[in-house]
Amino acid sequence: MTEPSDWINLWSGEQLELSENLVLHRLGGHFKGGAVLHWPEGNSGKGVLLTGDIIQVVVDTNWVSFMYSYPNLIPLPAEKVKAIANYVKELQFDRLYNAFQKVVAQNANEAVQMSAGRYISALEGTLFDT
Repeated sequence: MTEPSDWINLWSGEQLELSENLVLHRLGGHFKGGAVLHWPEGNSGKGVLLTGDIIQVVVDTNWVSFMYSYPNLIPLPAEKVKAIANYVKELQFDRLYNAFQKVVAQNANEAVQMSAGRYISALEGTLFDT
């Protein structure tokens, strides 16, 4: 159980505006309450998305991935990945930071969209032939 604190604010819904330029967006993903922080004025006004491990930057930092369970390598369903990609497509961001010091330094929204397409194609068996 979490100790009560003035610093802990429970919230519900799809968005929480923290300030004029900081908004939490609930995307779900590997847990239902998974949220990302959108900072549209960050990166010299090009926008930043702080994703924790909801959208994960991979080794090739031009790509991201999505998982239900990272330790157990259980993928998210294609429909959930589509929903996440469609949601963030409407946000203005050129840079993306994850929880583990990895960054998509530019064209981050495009990277999310391309990565979602690749991920879904892999799940559907159309990306490659094994």
